[in-house]
Amino acid sequence: MFNFLVTSQPGGWDKSFYEWEKGRILEYTEKTISDKLEKLSDKELNSMVALPCVFAYEAWNRLGMRVGRITKFVRRQSTVLIEFEFEQSIPEISYDSIEPYFQYFDIRKWEMNRTHWAVKEGDLLDMLRTRNLLPQNVNSPSLPAGDGSLPPEENEIVPICSLQDYIDKVLSGSVSMDEDVFYRGHSSRTGYKLEPSLFRKDKDGNLLYLTKEHLLYRELLVSNASDFASDSSTLDRLVRMQHYSLPTRLLDITSNPLIALYFACNAKDKHDIVGEVIRFVVRRDAVKYFDSDTASCLANLARLADTEEISYPDTPDDIVDVDWGLDFFNSQAGIKRLHHFICEEKPYFEKRIRPEDLRSVLCVKGKRTNDRISSQSGAFLLFGDNAKLNEEGDDTFKIFRYAVNDKKRLVRELDAMNINDSTVFPYIENSAKYVAEKFKFIAPQNESN
Repeated sequence: MFNFLVTSQPGGWDKSFYEWEKGRILEYTEKTISDKLEKLSDKELNSMVALPCVFAYEAWNRLGMRVGRITKFVRRQSTVLIEFEFEQSIPEISYDSIEPYFQYFDIRKWEMNRTHWAVKEGDLLDMLRTRNLLPQNVNSPSLPAGDGSLPPEENEIVPICSLQDYIDKVLSGSVSMDEDVFYRGHSSRTGYKLEPSLFRKDKDGNLLYLTKEHLLYRELLVSNASDFASDSSTLDRLVRMQHYSLPTRLLDITSNPLIALYFACNAKDKHDIVGEVIRFVVRRDAVKYFDSDTASCLANLARLADTEEISYPDTPDDIVDVDWGLDFFNSQAGIKRLHHFICEEKPYFEKRIRPEDLRSVLCVKGKRTNDRISSQSGAFLLFGDNAKLNEEGDDTFKIFRYAVNDKKRLVRELDAMNINDSTVFPYIENSAKYVAEKFKFIAPQNESN
């Protein structure tokens, strides 16, 4: 395997380091690979660092590519800083010479138009030699071989078999006075990530919705304007869009552990699959409300076109530099456009956005504008520009996981606590279905002699 790293910055590889937004890592990577690396913990990153690298520029540059290695990485809250070096025995590979072989190297149609870090299958040096892109006599023993194994999946998770067991284990966790607790339920332990539906990819690692977010947002408003008439902010509209299942940058969570357990158990076609409840312990000062200025900044990213890209400083320290200060960051066309959207709902907004805020993940308590959000004690994780939540937790979000077994029993016990389809989805059609199912005649089983 090998790393394929693409930047839009001319001269971006002239330095010996580069900072990656976590949301850009593993794009255009086969799902079988990305599933094992998605946590981006030290273990996963060590596996990636053990691979050879191709350092490339976006297509509009038509600049050459270099082969090399990553020598060091530093994992931060929303980014990964890498240090790297080129393999001096391997000459630069011109864009024109490798372009005809993009399919051979699994470089996809739109991949060269986006800054990202992918992991590809194949022996890099052998593939380069096969296509005559590397002199036959080049031998680079110092270059990683790329045959390292991927890290095994983790199975450290607390098992749950009954409602009493669940309550005991969930409530046994210690929480300080300056922390809040939220939950999320998944019907299966595998196949779900802590990311919003907007960030989902297909099996080949291609983004399904993110590059068209502004169109999704506007099209639903155009076709259903009256439904959004009472919403006063972009965040309000995103919450309603999430309610109607449009892909957004919101991820549903709840303050009620029984609601999370219900979502882990209620899918009848997955009763035989082990589910999962995730418990988030969040610093109280990191919990925002519907009128938060930071939440407005992140929510209005939904209205930016994919062509209105935003550049960020290479490191957090660069923002204090004379050339890379807040004034420079806020003078970009994309940020000015974002200012305009925010000021539509908050005329008083001071037009100074901090880059680290724009790439964060916020825990937000939105207005409970419909019965469903109220009944589910709903809150949200709001994801910023290419933001990624560490699946293992970080300084802001402590994460604990519980494996949910014997779902049929748990569904019965939750029903006894009045947690069911009728109360979680409080609409008359759901209540009618629940009542009909509850009182439906079921023929008794004949006992064999």
